[in-house]
Amino acid sequence: MAAEQEGREVQVRALDSRSTAVRLAPGASVRDLKAALRSSFPPAQVAPSFHLFLKGAKLRLDAEVGSLAIGGGEFVVLVPFTRSPQQCSSVSVPSQEQGVNPPKQPEVSAAANSAWQDIMDDLSAMPSSPQPDIAAKDFYSSSGPCSGTGRSADDTPPCQSSSFGSSRKRKKACEENGNGSPETLPSGENGMAEKQKRSMSKKSGVAKSTATSCHDTHPLEPAEMAEHLKQGLGKEGQIVHIQEIPSREASFTELPCHLSEAMREALASIGISRLYSHQSQAIESSISGRHIVVATSTSSGKSLCYNIPVLESLSQDLMACALYIFPTKALAQDQLRTLLGMKNSFHIDIDVKIYDGDTPREDRLWIRDNARLLITNPDMLHVSILPYHGQFQRILSNLRYIVIDEAHSYKGAFGCHTALIIRRLKRICSNVYGSHPTFIFCTATSANPCEHVMELANLDEVELIQNDGSPCGSKYFLLWNPPLYMADGNSKASSVPRRSSSIVEVSYLFAEMVQHGLRCIAFCKTRKLCELVLAYTREILQESAKGLVDSICVYRAGYIAEDRRKIEADLFGGKLRGVAATNALELGIDVGHIDATLHLGFPGSIASLWQQAGRSGRRAKQSLAIYVAFEGPLDQYFMKFPHKLFGKPIEHCHVDARNLKVLGQQLACAAYEHPLCLQYDEHYFGSSLDSAMTTLKDKGYIINNPSGSLSSSMWNYIGPERSPSQAVSIRAIEHDKYKVIDKLNNRLLEEIEESKAFFQVYEGAVYMHQGINYLVEELNLSSRTAFCRKADLKYYTKTRDYTDINVLGGEFAYLPMITCKTNRVKTTAQANDCTVTTKWFGFYRILKSSNKISDSIELNLPPYSYVSQAVWVRIPHSVKITVEERKLQFRGGSHAASHALLNIVPLHMMCSASDLGTECANPHETRGIPDRILLYDKHPGGIGIASQAQMLFGELLLAALELVSTCSCMGAAGCPNCIQSLTCSEYNEVLDKEAAIFILKGVIDYEWAYFEGEDARQQS
Repeated sequence: MAAEQEGREVQVRALDSRSTAVRLAPGASVRDLKAALRSSFPPAQVAPSFHLFLKGAKLRLDAEVGSLAIGGGEFVVLVPFTRSPQQCSSVSVPSQEQGVNPPKQPEVSAAANSAWQDIMDDLSAMPSSPQPDIAAKDFYSSSGPCSGTGRSADDTPPCQSSSFGSSRKRKKACEENGNGSPETLPSGENGMAEKQKRSMSKKSGVAKSTATSCHDTHPLEPAEMAEHLKQGLGKEGQIVHIQEIPSREASFTELPCHLSEAMREALASIGISRLYSHQSQAIESSISGRHIVVATSTSSGKSLCYNIPVLESLSQDLMACALYIFPTKALAQDQLRTLLGMKNSFHIDIDVKIYDGDTPREDRLWIRDNARLLITNPDMLHVSILPYHGQFQRILSNLRYIVIDEAHSYKGAFGCHTALIIRRLKRICSNVYGSHPTFIFCTATSANPCEHVMELANLDEVELIQNDGSPCGSKYFLLWNPPLYMADGNSKASSVPRRSSSIVEVSYLFAEMVQHGLRCIAFCKTRKLCELVLAYTREILQESAKGLVDSICVYRAGYIAEDRRKIEADLFGGKLRGVAATNALELGIDVGHIDATLHLGFPGSIASLWQQAGRSGRRAKQSLAIYVAFEGPLDQYFMKFPHKLFGKPIEHCHVDARNLKVLGQQLACAAYEHPLCLQYDEHYFGSSLDSAMTTLKDKGYIINNPSGSLSSSMWNYIGPERSPSQAVSIRAIEHDKYKVIDKLNNRLLEEIEESKAFFQVYEGAVYMHQGINYLVEELNLSSRTAFCRKADLKYYTKTRDYTDINVLGGEFAYLPMITCKTNRVKTTAQANDCTVTTKWFGFYRILKSSNKISDSIELNLPPYSYVSQAVWVRIPHSVKITVEERKLQFRGGSHAASHALLNIVPLHMMCSASDLGTECANPHETRGIPDRILLYDKHPGGIGIASQAQMLFGELLLAALELVSTCSCMGAAGCPNCIQSLTCSEYNEVLDKEAAIFILKGVIDYEWAYFEGEDARQQS
């Protein structure tokens, strides 16, 4: 009784994790609780309006607080929102609020309970006493220019809209995505999202709504844009987190006193009178002859860290030379422009030239004889410079500096090859020409810059320079999760929550940036996603800002070099306001000032995300970055736990210079350049040199030379190739490509690698280029040419294909000859070579207006095959019988189990989901598939991922079982958080979650029993 007289204490928590306790008088209502919060709780004070939720249900204002069933440890959740007057309509929605009639607690739906549990989990995981979120506080303030005035009267009934932006276009975009990322997958998160009413434009299939359309074009600063989005496009709750990254003041030092007058004048000509502190440190160290690695932020002036010491050295010693190595031709062109700008004011003439695959053959002799600063790439070193090093004797014998920029890009197979190419270069310089150049590395921020470059160049000591002295403007980093809607099922009970299309969300964001004067790069993971984003954004701009339709374009690989250079120049010069780009613009090409970056899906590593986001805000200006999530498990993980993204360390960069397969290939190249000597060359190629040379000798690639004082240790190349480097592809680059020609003007539009060509061009295909549709009318297989013409079509096309993985010996060798016996979980999983073969047998025409198949056409195209590596484990026959006896789908279960492994591999290894594939079950396929769980390396030749996964396979199986068995989704098809995969070639059509649990558990039990038996036999 005394407690009733004292009233009730209610715990309230905001979405930014701040919490408070409010004590209310007996009989107080929810309206009184809101008034108390408005007067004392900062999240309520800064919010224009807010609702209170309990267990997933919104509280009625007149509900008595004492009647609410709040258990121990439970709390009321404060959810802010903004209403605009123009959104009001007469459409009424049944109330979902708690009331006092009847006074007892009403039943809460399962969906609401599930949503409540998600919120409880999310908020309970947050710190109990967080620091105030200044960014969030700022963004709860005034309404944006195009959203109207937000209402702040708490007791006014909320407005409903009959035309929200969670539209059919957003739903259907994944189906237009072809082989991109299917997005409309079930998800059980955020059950509190309001049901949305959608409208569709019959003409274009693009949804129109006041919630997503902004016709204003006045300029906005990045911070103003963030607020504008919150009040307008993002008012459906898409912004789940705002991270404000503070600005940083510059730390300057005076120019070193030993710099020549010519260098001082050259620096003055480009506006530099002082240096950043890290630049000064790098220059002093490199001039002193120390190897250095500069690991500072994007746009921190790293190029001066090597240009100044190199040009100084070359100006003082007229014979000295330098070699710049960039991973791409575009970066080389960019650096040439920078160097020429400095050189024009330099009194001493230094010939600076690019030597790469685009260098005209008639110019190459002059460059070899005269250039003192040679700009090249690892590919040219590999196939042209090192095999014919005698032609570069002048340069190599006088080499003072080797500069390797964007060093973080050297990883995986490319990094492995490059590491051994640099060893070949050092070996030739030292053993043949007697030079010992100083290395200068520049890299993006990583967890191990020193260790990475030391392994890359086989160096014993490198000085790390990472105290960034450059200024940095503040950056607003938004996490954007597309809104949920209820997808129609066969019945109301079967309706499931699905997220709107991420492609359309990012397209609307792209249009907003362009309209409001923010120069923007929209990063997309695939070429087709780039084209779709461009096409959708242009449709949006056609109605909201028609004059800006041509101010955006696509920048990606595949375009001819001339087109790429023009796009770079137009972006740099301001003619273009934005581009949709693949990671081709992730590296440091200077395209002028960028205000904002958009990121469609997680790019595969946190380092890549920050590298992309670093493209905006250059030259210390304020900037904006928005990460738009797909529905996959990694994206949703970061949406749910943002601190895991912003608080997690940057990944390590790894390069495996001891990969025996690559070592053998590179040693053959080294032997061609100069005889191998075990006594001297082990220093360069490591302890595996002896066994690798023995393998080459057995294959007939090298032979002992009996002449000379070291006759027993000198080995010459005698292999079948005239030049072995020509037969070794360091990037797995395909030389066979298909040309796409516009029939109207005979213009070359694109060159597509053979492995990707038949997904995009075949007779009858709808091909996209710069957002424009073309119809492919003819495909000439002998000349590898596709002829097409522009066409206004009401449909798009999708190939019908399948991929077979033939494990060499794997169909029979089910019991392993050797097993993985490390301190990890033991496993019978095997890593074998495999053949991956893709066959195309037809395509669908799919209507844009309805996404229904209108035609199915057969194709007769040659298959495409390549050799790679796979890791796999057998599914015991007894497990298959158990699954089938329970009337479950065995194929769906093995498919789902493989997907579960795909989903957890990136959490255990540094790789992207696109690096690995599995055997995906086609619903119409009747061919037999081996009873196994298999992952294969999608890179021709393999890059070692399968071997790494084999060592971890026992742990991966356990983690996959835990992932699937603990996921709360109920349907057989699972959800993106467990057994659905965004990279599934069959769009997750044949999946069985329950069968996957039986299969994973059965395989694990079989493995355990197998090794227990092995141990018992050994002990007896």
